[in-house]
Order: sequence, then C-alpha cells, then structure tokens
Amino acid sequence: MEALRIYTEKPYHLQGEVTISGAKNAVLPAIAASLLTAEKVQLTNVPMVKDVQTMLTLMKKLGAEYDLNDKTLNIQVKVVRSPEAPYKLVRAMRASILVLGPLLARKGKAIVALPGGCAIGSRPVDLHISGLQKLGAEISIEHGYIIAEARRLKGAEIEFEKKTVTGTENLVMAACLARGETVLKNCALEPEVSDLCQLLVKMGAVIDGIGEETIRIKGVKELGPAEHQIIPDRIEAGTFLVASALTAGNLILRGVEPAHLEAIINKLLISGAKIEKLDRNSLRIIGGEEIKPQDIVTAPYPGFPTDMQAQFMVLMTQANGTSIITETIFDRRFAHANELIRLGANIEIQGDKAIIKGKTPLSGAEVMATDLRASACLVLAGLVASGQTTINDIEHLDRGYEKIEEKLRALGVKIERLENNNNNNLGVKK
Repeated sequence: MEALRIYTEKPYHLQGEVTISGAKNAVLPAIAASLLTAEKVQLTNVPMVKDVQTMLTLMKKLGAEYDLNDKTLNIQVKVVRSPEAPYKLVRAMRASILVLGPLLARKGKAIVALPGGCAIGSRPVDLHISGLQKLGAEISIEHGYIIAEARRLKGAEIEFEKKTVTGTENLVMAACLARGETVLKNCALEPEVSDLCQLLVKMGAVIDGIGEETIRIKGVKELGPAEHQIIPDRIEAGTFLVASALTAGNLILRGVEPAHLEAIINKLLISGAKIEKLDRNSLRIIGGEEIKPQDIVTAPYPGFPTDMQAQFMVLMTQANGTSIITETIFDRRFAHANELIRLGANIEIQGDKAIIKGKTPLSGAEVMATDLRASACLVLAGLVASGQTTINDIEHLDRGYEKIEEKLRALGVKIERLENNNNNNLGVKK
C-alpha cells in the first residue's frame, strides 16, 4: 500500500505556478466514444492518471489498438473483438459503464459488469438502462452483468428523471448511430458532457443543443476519424485554488478554463481570497489573511460541484466561525470527515449536512484515503496540519490526480511518496 507523507514544520504559503492537467472526467467518455468508429481518434491533453490506464486496458480487451505518448492518445477500434467488459476491470472504475452505449450502437450487443469505483453511496445505473431500452434495446441483468442487445437502435424522446452525467453521455453516444432522431431532455450540463459532444460532432455526429438541457441527435450510419483536445480538469484546478486559499498562498494556475470554475471561484471570493484572470487560460489566486466561514450546497453544474465538497470542508476548518456543507448529489459522501477529525477538526455530521466549527488547529497523524476526492482533501489538510501527516491508500488519489506530489513539491511543499507503508510508519521513499 502506497502512502504520501507531508512534513509541515512551519505554515506553508504556496508560491509559484502550476499547470492543470486534462480532465479525467472528459477523457474517459472520449476514449469510450472511439468504439463508435473503425477509424482512428486522436486525443491530446490526456492526463496520465490510473483511471485512463484502466480504461485503456478495458478498451484493449474490447479490440482497441492504441498508442499513448506525451499526453497524446491515438486509439482505433477497427473491429470490436468482444462485447464484454469484465468485472475484473469494471469494478475498479465506475466510468467503465460508458462503454455500454457505444458497444450496443456499434456491435449490437454489450455485456458490461455492474460498475464499481469510489465507494461513496448509491450510484445506480437505472437511468442508463431505461434510456437504452427506450432506444429499442433488450436488457437484462444476470449474475452481476448488464446484458443488452439491439439490431439497430431507434431514435426516441427520453427525459431523465434526474440529472446524470454518465447517463447523458451514454445515451448521446448510443443515439449517434441510432436510426432517426433522439431527443434527450433534462440532460446534465457539465462541461465534460459538452466536450464529449464536441468530439462526436468532429467524428461526424449531428448534435444540436450542446450545453443545454435538451439535446437532439440525428443518427448517422457511421462515424469517422477525429482529433480533439481534452478540456482542463476543473476539479484539479479547484483543488489547487483551495490549496492557495488555505495557505494564504500566491499561485498562478495555467491551462484552466475560468468559465468552468465560476461556482468554485465565487465561494473562494466569499472566503476572502483574491482571484484575477491573467489571460484566457490563466488565473492568479492570493489567499486572504483570514478565512471566512460560509454555507455550501452541492448541486449539478453550474452549481457547486460535489467533487469539491471535501476540499472545501478542509478550508472551512480554518475559517473563523461555523460553516454548513449540504451534500445533495451522493449519499454517504462524508467519510473524509472522520479522518479530518483525527487531525483535530471539529465536524459534526447530521444526515446530508456537515457542520464545521472553526478555526481549529490541525496536527499531523496517519489517515486513510477513502475515495478520490477525500484523498485530495487529506493532502490539503496536511498542508496546514503541524508536524507529519501520512495519507495511506493513495491509489484513489492516483486515479484522478496527475503527479500531485510533484506539483506540490514545485510549490514548496515537503512531500514524499512511500511504498508498502502498512500503517506502521515504515516506508520506502519513492
């Protein structure tokens, strides 16, 4: 088991520049979209994270040939060799469900294990299944697998019961090769959905309403090759913005899309940070001398992202006053609170609410990463916890953050990766 260890001998004030990687949650559906064509798809600004490797391993199993070099991925599925996404691969990453729609549309059959990924509550795939059934698929769930078949999907009008990012992406991809027109209502508005649609249009799909709640797709017989640059990772950007606010730092973020960060920026401004746009893809954030408390409610985009909830919880432990975070997207997504309490935070969980009373001094300890964003929040906590903080089981962190310790080290943080920590303070530096 690998771990990260942060040494905080005196308060950090992060200084310097950090370049934000491509969005994990944009590249995964883009990779899945390559199943829709026999031609080559080239993706640039690809983040080198574990989830990308997991997805590519799955794609190879399905028949893909690929080359990933210097953040550029060339991938081609000349022939779908197998319609099955096995449990061994799918269990590691919930986004594997994104191959369901493309496989069904291209091959006429898909056998996909029910997904795994971060253990943060109930995340049903019912909306994916019901949507594909409305497109004409026959679907059953047997022995932990979704088994879907259709000679050719037929366009339909589908309204999602609630916002679903991967559900919207799966249905959009499937509809691209369906006969006739598909109208999707109550679609997710996340930038990653729009980025996927832009790629599909480059491949020859006919899509109207990109970035809107109603998307219309006119099915075509086949899609072709395309080149596409993945958008910046707004959650990684948000994490570094919080790091600067937390440490009264002075950071410049390069390679960002400010329009995607409005909800996060607005909350950081309330907390006392100063943020300015330097150019089209660069921001400067200067943390305030005093962090102000506030209430936060997670919501689908363009609201405050659930994937930033844990990071803001750390920030609120250092605010002078009481803050309340309400989680409306996922249930049981407060596992990180117990680890923050180990470091000295004053947090009370009441159902879907976390009540954070600050300012409380944090002191270093061993903590356990429970999911991807919880891992990031514990790294942030380590920046303000006096002494030595060891974050165990950081495989979650590697799923979504590219070289985070190297980026932090360049900003002045004393941080190292340990192999085989095994909760005993004995590690091998890596």
